[in-house]
Amino acid sequence: MKTRLFVPLLAALAFSAGAQAQAPIRIGELNSYKAQPAFLDPYKKGWELALEEINASGGLLGRKVEVVSRDDNGNPGDAVRVAEELVSREKVDVIFGTFLSHIGLAVTDFAKQRKVFFLAAEPLTDKITWQNGNRYTYRLRPTTYMQTAMLVPDAAKLKKKRWAIVYPNYEYGQSAAATFKQLLKAAQPDVEFVGEQAPALGRVDAGAVVQALADAKPDAIFNVLFGADLAKFVREGGTRGLFKDRLVVSLLSGEPEYLDPLKEEAPEGWIVTGYPWYGIDTPDHKRFLDAYQKRWNDYPRLGSIVG
Repeated sequence: MKTRLFVPLLAALAFSAGAQAQAPIRIGELNSYKAQPAFLDPYKKGWELALEEINASGGLLGRKVEVVSRDDNGNPGDAVRVAEELVSREKVDVIFGTFLSHIGLAVTDFAKQRKVFFLAAEPLTDKITWQNGNRYTYRLRPTTYMQTAMLVPDAAKLKKKRWAIVYPNYEYGQSAAATFKQLLKAAQPDVEFVGEQAPALGRVDAGAVVQALADAKPDAIFNVLFGADLAKFVREGGTRGLFKDRLVVSLLSGEPEYLDPLKEEAPEGWIVTGYPWYGIDTPDHKRFLDAYQKRWNDYPRLGSIVG
């Protein structure tokens, strides 16, 4: 995996090196820092730590590395404008970043049009490397399909017939909901989907969503909400008893940036994807954990790993 990613990256950097001798390698980065701080503050600390370590060890191809970072305002149009600025004005050699799937797709198309290497750091939509994929775009995280598929075997083992689904109404949420229905139906043909709520990203009316789900009387719930939307949903659902004697399968909810702010309100018994940083006992992770805690005096979140 690392080899397949870094071969084209290093090829791009080597090509840019010819006329610039020992000038620093300039890498452009863009993300929705103001819109999604819970994930992206740790993410930035992650790539800043990596940058420090790379330069301390001599850089890449014998050259120091600089990162020119910009905020894309959580908007696809702004993201394309920022990417163009990074390439045209800042003269970066490659670009990386983006968080939301629809923004990642916009920059994927930009990379194709401008023939510039783009590493999609966080957006999960499969379209980045499948339907909309191109030779200049690579991805870092497992896709929406892959992460949903991780949960379906456990969901099927629950043997619950009536399911309700709640998801943010944009590319990531829509794809996750469609994939869950497709895969669970294949694993459990008698399943019924009795309710579906799709609030706008960042604008969930938790009371109305929880009431609508409760009215559908599902046996279990598949949740795709994250961030502040997840917190509102969990708190309102707990208050109204939505989760009492009802199982929940949930994407991303075990990631510390989304789980930890809930504190004592954090739900128990949910089946989730996440990052249990305190329980991963491998040499590589221990080295990363030690370095991150030494540099930032804090524990890492999943965003830290992505960065």
